[in-house]
Amino acid sequence: MKAVVQRVSSASVLVRDRMIASIGKGLLVFLGIEKRDANRSAIFLAEKISNLRIFEDSSGKMNLSLIDIGGDLMVVSQFTLLADCKKGNRPAFTNAEHPERAKIVYEFFIEQAKKRIAIVQQGVFQETMKVNIVNDGPVTIVLDDRRSDETEIG
Repeated sequence: MKAVVQRVSSASVLVRDRMIASIGKGLLVFLGIEKRDANRSAIFLAEKISNLRIFEDSSGKMNLSLIDIGGDLMVVSQFTLLADCKKGNRPAFTNAEHPERAKIVYEFFIEQAKKRIAIVQQGVFQETMKVNIVNDGPVTIVLDDRRSDETEIG
């Protein structure tokens, strides 16, 4: 599972020119589900993202988490995070999970996020979306659930 986490002042998602979700200060997460990702991956990343200390404290240091500031969370599915561009110029998506299975893991991630964060909004899985972002900083962090002590999670 891969996530691109952006600290935002605000973010919104439009589907067919209709706003379906919006947040204020918080984090926007683009989430890609890989083959073999499981609930364990979703729990790990939900916990990591909720506690990631990338908001400034009163001294101007990035020392506060989304939980600490009572911020909002927006989650948008994005299988293109799993693009393999090693060969040629057309990305391959062979590591992306099949949509039916990916949706289950994506929804489980949303459930886990809601256990930690008061306001969680989301895009529409497998839908073409327009995402409006007011990036704060900018601060962008790339996370992967694969840890050095394990070769596979699941």
